[in-house]
Order: sequence, then C-alpha cells, then structure tokens
Amino acid sequence: QVQLVESGGGLVQPGGSLRLSCAASGSGFSIYIMGWYRQAPGKQREWVASITGGDSKNYADSVKGRFTISRDNAKNILYLQMSSLEPEDTAVYYCNRVPLGWDWGQGTQVTVSS
Repeated sequence: QVQLVESGGGLVQPGGSLRLSCAASGSGFSIYIMGWYRQAPGKQREWVASITGGDSKNYADSVKGRFTISRDNAKNILYLQMSSLEPEDTAVYYCNRVPLGWDWGQGTQVTVSS
C-alpha cells in the first residue's frame, strides 16, 4: 500500500501562486497515472489534473492554463504549480492514482482570499 503525503498549501491572495507537492512512499510510482483532486467546503471531491508516466497531461477546464502538473519519478513526488489563483480554487487538495486506488492522504489546504 502506497502512502501519500501532500504539502505546500496555504493562504494566498487572488492572483497569487502556490506549488503543491505529494510524496508517495513505496515502489511503482512511475508506472501509474497520478492525479490531483480537490474538495471545496460543501462540495464533492473533484479531479483537477493528471499526468501519465510518460508526462502526458490533462486538466479540468476550470484550471486549464493556470495550473501545471508535473512529476519526479526518481523521487516519487508529484507537483501542482498553481498560478492566477481565484477564490473558487479554495479547497483541500489531494493526490492519488488515476483511477483511484490508494488510501487518501491528509490533503493540504489552499485558501485564496484577500
């Protein structure tokens, strides 16, 4: 079982940037499609972005052009560079396989507010 630990969240003003990280323990990280998900207060968890082992990327329409997903297979780390943040991006952000297959980590809180 792979364990996931997200970090890098915080409070940022609208228009600001943050870089999230997800450290995955265990082996086999590089063979999986990895994704970022988020859950805003009172809403269901939603998919944000995903990346294959070969660096093919997909994004939800709501973040396309503003967020960039990347991965370091040597370090078993997944990243999400977030720019031009909007209040609507406020949520707890999680990483996991795509499709889902591991237990969720604790997530990292992102709050976009002036």
